[in-house]
Amino acid sequence: MSNKNELLEKNTEKTEIENSTEVTETSIETEKNLINTNELQEPSKEEKTLTPAVFFPVANKPNDVLSIFTLLVSIFVGILLVIFAIFTIYNTFNTNIISGIYIKGINVSGLSASDAKYQLDNYLASKLPEEITLKHGDFETTISLSQMDISFDTKSATNLAHQVGRDGNIFENNLQVLSMMFGNINIEPNIIFNKQLLTKNLEDLSTQLPDSVVQSSYYIEDDQLIITSGNEGNIVDVASTIEAIKSAISTFSALDTPIEIAVKTEQPDEINVEQIYNEIRKDPVDAYYTKEPFEIHPSENGMDFKISLEEAKAMISSEKKEEYVIPLHIIYPNFTTNMIGTEAFPDLLSTFSTKYAASNRNRTTNLVLAANKINGTVLMPGETFSYNKVVGARTISAGYKEAPIYVQGRVEDGLGGGICQITSTLYNAVVYANLEITQRTNHQFVPSYVTASRDATVVYGALDFQFKNNRNYPIKLVCSVSGGIANFQIFGMKQEDDVEVQISSYETGRSATAIYSEAYKILKRDGQIIDKQLLSKDTYKRH
Repeated sequence: MSNKNELLEKNTEKTEIENSTEVTETSIETEKNLINTNELQEPSKEEKTLTPAVFFPVANKPNDVLSIFTLLVSIFVGILLVIFAIFTIYNTFNTNIISGIYIKGINVSGLSASDAKYQLDNYLASKLPEEITLKHGDFETTISLSQMDISFDTKSATNLAHQVGRDGNIFENNLQVLSMMFGNINIEPNIIFNKQLLTKNLEDLSTQLPDSVVQSSYYIEDDQLIITSGNEGNIVDVASTIEAIKSAISTFSALDTPIEIAVKTEQPDEINVEQIYNEIRKDPVDAYYTKEPFEIHPSENGMDFKISLEEAKAMISSEKKEEYVIPLHIIYPNFTTNMIGTEAFPDLLSTFSTKYAASNRNRTTNLVLAANKINGTVLMPGETFSYNKVVGARTISAGYKEAPIYVQGRVEDGLGGGICQITSTLYNAVVYANLEITQRTNHQFVPSYVTASRDATVVYGALDFQFKNNRNYPIKLVCSVSGGIANFQIFGMKQEDDVEVQISSYETGRSATAIYSEAYKILKRDGQIIDKQLLSKDTYKRH
């Protein structure tokens, strides 16, 4: 019995020791796990005994950061708005050109439009020459910039400069002003000129080129129709030459050297015999006039080919010649205009005379021949007078002699030399009669018999002098060459609206190579000036 109790007690102790051992091992294992966890988190001693709840307040920090960021952004936007408002007010009340603007390379920033224009005008005036030289081969001529009204459009350029930063809305304007603080723009002013005047000047220049095109033409000499062939040649390419002039002026380049004239080759028109026939073929008409109403009906010669039209065509097409002669059959009227007498042309409308050297027989002969062709010519209302058509070609067969003429700036003997004095004399008489000038060209040099801008030159087949009878009644041209005086008289009938005519001509300037002049027609009634009209602006070479 005692032995059993002792054995039971031993077993009980053994069980307790084993349980104690298990508890100890469990505690040790648990402590190891805690140690490993603490090594990862590295808490302080105090944190070892705290629960994880102590970390929960950290979750509220993002809201605080967002609030601070929003506040900063609001402050920044507010500052920008204030700056924008101040910037806008400044730009609104600023009346000068903004920063960074140049015109033709001149800085006009901060200037008013008027001050900018003043500075620009002075700068360009110092850069532009008085005249430019044009050339084609050995041929040279000059053009006055002021005569052609060539200049820079500084007004538009400065107005455009002033509009930079002002032609949009508030935001666009401010953005443009800001951008100009870090960059700049240069405005090129346009070149302005009298297009009509420059175009006419260049077109007239075509006839002066040494290799200019010559159109076929015809004239009637007694009972012969004389047709002259045309020749291929050059004409001024007006548009291209104008662009070359503008380019040289715009860049200030090559203004000290001649500008090349742009030309293009042109063929003369084919001789149209049938058209010529239709133009000259007509029946004779007797002259007559009526008193109530007063009207003059001039006589007209009848005319026809002496050969058939087919024969004339064959003549032209069979052989290439400089001149073709077709015989004419002239049918004269029974009563000519000249027979009407002075009663049909009762009033002297104008007269003008020039002097010539009668000792120069060849030149005098040419003057007489040209004057006789014109003398007695009657122009009906609305009819145009053509000098070359009335006088015809200046040929040896027509009786013309060799006399001094201008050829490319030199004085040489030429057939028909001197007849331009008849043209110039007639020109002045026509102006004094207040007739309408439709075509007139000045000489290369100022002639001796009239002053500058009161002359008119002609070249058969190239340059003509033409005017129109713009009166209500017919006029009659009476011309005489005698005793060293060439005289023109224009007769007609006075009208209620007639005025007194004066001519004012004068030089406007001189350069080393040229003379510039202008002429005006002054109209008076009862001694009072009622109108002043520009006749021409001309450029002459100096001797």
